[in-house]
Amino acid sequence: MRKENSDFKTGFVSEAGSFIDNRDYFAYIELDDMACYVIADGIDNDQEAHSAEMIAKTILENFIERPTLSRRQLRNSLHEAHEWLKFESRRVRLKASLLVVVTNYTKMIWASSGNARLYHFRGGRVNQKSKDQSLSQVMADDGFLPDETVSQHEERRNLLNYMGNPDRFQPYLSPRIPLSDGDVILLCTSGLWEQVNLPEMLDALVESKEPDALTDTLEEILLSKQQKTINNYTAVAIYTDKTYKEPPKNRKKWIKRILIVMLALLLTGGGFWIYKVREANRMAEAAANMVEFERDGDEYAADADYTKALKSYSEARNAASKVKDRVHALLIGKKQKLARILVDGDGYLKDGIYDKAVSSYTKALDDADNWKEFDEVDIQERIDRTINYERVTEEIRLGDLKFQAQDYSGALVIYKKANTSAIEVSYTAAQKDLQEKIGKVQEKLDAVRMETVNLQGDKLEQKGDRRFDAQDYSGAIDGFMEAQEKYQSIGKLERVLAMERKIAKADEKLHPIVPASVPPIDNATLGDQGGAFPFEEVTEPMEPTPQTTTKQPATTPPTDSSQHGKDIPTGVPTDVPAEGSTSTSSSPDSKEGL
Repeated sequence: MRKENSDFKTGFVSEAGSFIDNRDYFAYIELDDMACYVIADGIDNDQEAHSAEMIAKTILENFIERPTLSRRQLRNSLHEAHEWLKFESRRVRLKASLLVVVTNYTKMIWASSGNARLYHFRGGRVNQKSKDQSLSQVMADDGFLPDETVSQHEERRNLLNYMGNPDRFQPYLSPRIPLSDGDVILLCTSGLWEQVNLPEMLDALVESKEPDALTDTLEEILLSKQQKTINNYTAVAIYTDKTYKEPPKNRKKWIKRILIVMLALLLTGGGFWIYKVREANRMAEAAANMVEFERDGDEYAADADYTKALKSYSEARNAASKVKDRVHALLIGKKQKLARILVDGDGYLKDGIYDKAVSSYTKALDDADNWKEFDEVDIQERIDRTINYERVTEEIRLGDLKFQAQDYSGALVIYKKANTSAIEVSYTAAQKDLQEKIGKVQEKLDAVRMETVNLQGDKLEQKGDRRFDAQDYSGAIDGFMEAQEKYQSIGKLERVLAMERKIAKADEKLHPIVPASVPPIDNATLGDQGGAFPFEEVTEPMEPTPQTTTKQPATTPPTDSSQHGKDIPTGVPTDVPAEGSTSTSSSPDSKEGL
């Protein structure tokens, strides 16, 4: 019966803007005693699941089953939709901003999570306005930003709470707000309130007497800005031309309830205050720890010890969460994130994943502009060092390929070049590795050289053997000496000695040993001995030949006296010179013949 005795009008507009898919969603239901309006803004990029539609339908289904103005029931409904969204996020993280309005046509409550907004206008002015659950809104609440700049601040989309949040889910629930005749309730997503400011909304409200006229006017204002990119936008206007009038209540009944509640508070007040004192002490201790840990983290960050800085920032953030200091928790969280990026970069560098290390350091360098505790020069040096390490590692890889292909000379050249580069960039680990690689390559080269020289020596030795067999002893000696030099250079002493023996053998053939000859007979010596032969081996006296003892017949011509001097005894050696016979005296027989 409440709906029949009230007049609520609803109009809305929802468009995709510059995009093909509209991820905003609006739905509502008006029952006899209750009405529920749900507006959602999907902030994920999944093309299959529509998170805004999913949570809106879930909340409306729960409301239809149990329509109520209970804040507890509304909170449970939001938690159920939130858990379902998390369950459906197994493939991709689903998330959305949400605003729910429940009314009994006399009062209303709303619940919000994210940055979907509610404006409650009364008499041409703003009576109530929801607050975003964003970092910019927190900064405005703490006095760091003017309220009117929240809609344009760079952190307006940095949501601290939203549907599908993997961390703690804390939606905002308003108290019960009485409605009056002529009130206007405007619901909108960020696509609208980012482009249409509050004064423009008030001007449009003055000119619009119907909800459809108001939403159309707001859309015209948005499109007139002619932005290059227009996000999904949704605007819902609810005109409460007439609210339901409640019958008067029993005042005595309420007075009794109040007295009972006050008595219960008095009884429990003592324990409550004790708890409060202890809680205050814990809060003070946590606040002190937050400041101390943050200061330690800043000092470690300034010293470029990012691992310790990360640990300190984590402790500081936990302490900030305990004291429910959201601003410091967020600011410290940003420092913690920056320190984690740098620590990740160091890990990638240590593991040799240089592309990821450079990516991490570059991202950290961009974020370090806002934090004086982080030295940009140090981060840039880490980027340069990583690039140099990658270059050295690439040279080592090329050297390894040469080594595997048994191109040891090429590998040695590359390894030495890489070692020089490693020394220039102080890459100690690579230097140690390269020294081992250079040693292995040198061993391979030495082995190849020894084998080559040994083969050369063998060929020269074989050449000497062939010349020796051909009785070219001089050429053989040359070959053996050249082979000996080769063997000497590689330390093969047994082959050196073998060549020495072959050289000596060839030299014997080239220069044979001549036996001692008989000295010549001196004529003067023979004359002194009266024509006797000087050899002592002759023991028998030499007998004259028959020709020297027989007289020649008269008919025989006279013999030349010179020929008698040439008669040589038969026992005289043939190698005695003939001239010795001329020095002997004539025998009597020869004289008789004459």
